Amino acid sequence: MKFDELIEIVGDEPVFEAGLLVVGAVQSADLRRQLSRWTRVGKLYQLRRGLYALAPPFQKIKPHPFVVANRLVLSSYVTSQSALAFYGMIPEHVATITSVTTLRPGEWKTPLGTFRFQHIQSALFFGYRGTDLGNGQQAFVAAPEKALVDLVYLQPAADSLEYLRELRLQHLDQLDRSELHRIVERIKKPKLERAAAQIFGLMDWEKGEYEPL
Repeated sequence: MKFDELIEIVGDEPVFEAGLLVVGAVQSADLRRQLSRWTRVGKLYQLRRGLYALAPPFQKIKPHPFVVANRLVLSSYVTSQSALAFYGMIPEHVATITSVTTLRPGEWKTPLGTFRFQHIQSALFFGYRGTDLGNGQQAFVAAPEKALVDLVYLQPAADSLEYLRELRLQHLDQLDRSELHRIVERIKKPKLERAAAQIFGLMDWEKGEYEPL
């Protein structure tokens, strides 16, 4: 296979699996050698075994970090600080993309960024949605309410008002009170109940109705 043929097959895919290229007379062993060679000379980025992205100037679409995260671990969605920053609910840029998965936790350091995957139980794997990221890209991202709940659930002492204030939460009008309450009721963890009470207070304070203690 020639590199021009690879570009034609990959098309507008921001990331692609090596299996996509095994067509016709292409042999798997030969393909692996070609992919390794193109990676060494900087034409491709290898993100994990079998997952690649075209490197500039060959890529037609710059892969969004959330798309990369979803493809690194298929049973995952982006959440916690990464999702909150995406919604503009915390002011800081988040360098490491955080996702949750029902599989083993891990961290991937790639040419396109660092990606952390935290484990949650299957019963907690909900509250995400397909989200438009522009340039025809979509990824599974936690809704704002679930992103906050996941963060509190996974982070020690995150139910304290001090911790929540340190996040510098903003634009809390994006949160649906009834949805946040429904999520907390579904999970039934005292830590989440305490955090929800603090978050409701911060929501009221942002509207000028109440100042949390």
